[in-house]
Amino acid sequence: MSLLYLHFCLLNLLSLAEDDRLKQPKQEGRVRLVGDLPSSGRVEVYHDGQWGTVCDDGWELAEAQVVCRQLGFPGAISVKPGGQYGEGSGPIWLDDMNCKGSESSLSECSFKGWGVTDCSHKEDAGVVCETGKNITSNRQFSVDNSLGLSHDLGILFDSGDSCDFRINVQDTSEEEELTFCVHKMILMFYPELNITNDSRNLTVNVSQTCHPHVSAFLRYLYTRQIDVSITSAQCLHQLAFIFGVKKLMEDVGRTFTLLLPEDNTFLTQVSMYEYGVRTGDLVLQENVLQYLSWNCEYLISSPVWSTISFHMMDALLQRSDLIVNDEAFLLEALETWIQDKGEEISSDQQASLLNHIRFLLIPVDKLYETQFSSSVLRQNHEKLYLTGLLRGFQFNALPFSKIRNQMDNMSSEYLSRIYTGDEWSVIINDTTVNYPYYHYGQNNRIQTFSTPAHPSALYREQKVQWKAQVFLSAQECSNYGMSCTSFPVARFYGYGNQERYTSTIRYSNRLILSCKYENNVFHVQDFKNSMAVIPNNSSMDLPNPCPDDYSFRFVVRPEYI
Repeated sequence: MSLLYLHFCLLNLLSLAEDDRLKQPKQEGRVRLVGDLPSSGRVEVYHDGQWGTVCDDGWELAEAQVVCRQLGFPGAISVKPGGQYGEGSGPIWLDDMNCKGSESSLSECSFKGWGVTDCSHKEDAGVVCETGKNITSNRQFSVDNSLGLSHDLGILFDSGDSCDFRINVQDTSEEEELTFCVHKMILMFYPELNITNDSRNLTVNVSQTCHPHVSAFLRYLYTRQIDVSITSAQCLHQLAFIFGVKKLMEDVGRTFTLLLPEDNTFLTQVSMYEYGVRTGDLVLQENVLQYLSWNCEYLISSPVWSTISFHMMDALLQRSDLIVNDEAFLLEALETWIQDKGEEISSDQQASLLNHIRFLLIPVDKLYETQFSSSVLRQNHEKLYLTGLLRGFQFNALPFSKIRNQMDNMSSEYLSRIYTGDEWSVIINDTTVNYPYYHYGQNNRIQTFSTPAHPSALYREQKVQWKAQVFLSAQECSNYGMSCTSFPVARFYGYGNQERYTSTIRYSNRLILSCKYENNVFHVQDFKNSMAVIPNNSSMDLPNPCPDDYSFRFVVRPEYI
């Protein structure tokens, strides 16, 4: 059916017939917040035909995260125990809550049993949810998937002429409702809605914080055009998920990347990933995982580290773009996470995560120390650790010619992550002063250092010399016999003994850009012919949150060929 014919049909539709409104019944396990603001209040859950409260015993941030995400918010800011939002009435449905933080609804968490409690309403639990309103950027992105007639169809939506279908939008507490009159023929282009010729209305549940964005979303169904801002992105993504508009989900998911550098606590990023898992948005999941991989050391040192889910940890550990001090640091962080999770993680899940550790790349001195650890975790997985240690020692002791045939069988086990230990990297912080001439003794944007030719113990004493440079002007490039057309530009090359190892070792070096004072990695790239031209802010995968004050880290990454 052509859009021209569609337009013709819409303009000739009869007025809406009598509305046979069908209200959806309250759903078991739904939650709501009772308070002065839609994003905070006393938590109530619907069970057995009535609303009841939740006792604050065991009420922590993981439980609050589940409630807030169930209500459509990005995540939780804090918990409010002890009836701080007033005492409820009726039953206390839940007590001794124990959530992992990744559940899609509160009733999926562990608890005593419905109505089984020793609490009073003085212990009613509350939460404060994120709303995204603290983000000050008003930058907008135009999404345009139109095929024609967008202007005319937009006017048709705005006027409501000849509309024949009602959409009732409720918030999750059913206390607020919006009604829109639209055209059935438009909705029938979205099969996920199951609209038939006999349908007269549709009721959907949408968080009240997203109600201001419903009209713009419905207009998109007509025009395939919409402006997306940071503050509207999650609501539009949620609406696209509800209505099954997969293309808009993907487009909005890309704008989520702007949010990633905004939150140094990592609460937003983790909740975004879980939201992407629930909605099946692979683009959103990948964007979040890439950012968390680049900022893995900071994530590990944050309180959020102990709350991330098993499937998120599993996805992170499989990546080679993790930026960490070394593999031993990652192993220690994983062991701490497993211990914090306790019985939430089965022995098989523990083993599957530990198998992602690249024992071959643990520095040999730390590999030696690992065998003497007496932790309960290592005792429970003694065979796994011993196998990893054996292979690690073999990798460090045997020449490459002996293990070449086994390389394919090891897959990613021997592939280097981005290790930033002092032995393998150098930082250049000076990005402001211009050096128009040669100033070998003064130019802080030139650094030299040496590394082992390879992490294997066989190469520990065989050094490669490296020179790292950052150029901010054409004159600086010219001083070194180069022609540069874009700035800044980084140069990183080895000299001396490097050519001796080209038959067995390659260097997949990386340049890391990070904010000096905010501990925020926002860009990683490789070198082409020893050069790395820094893209401008608009063409980076992530925006530069500190355009005037960031540092360059040069990382050496040796790999067997």
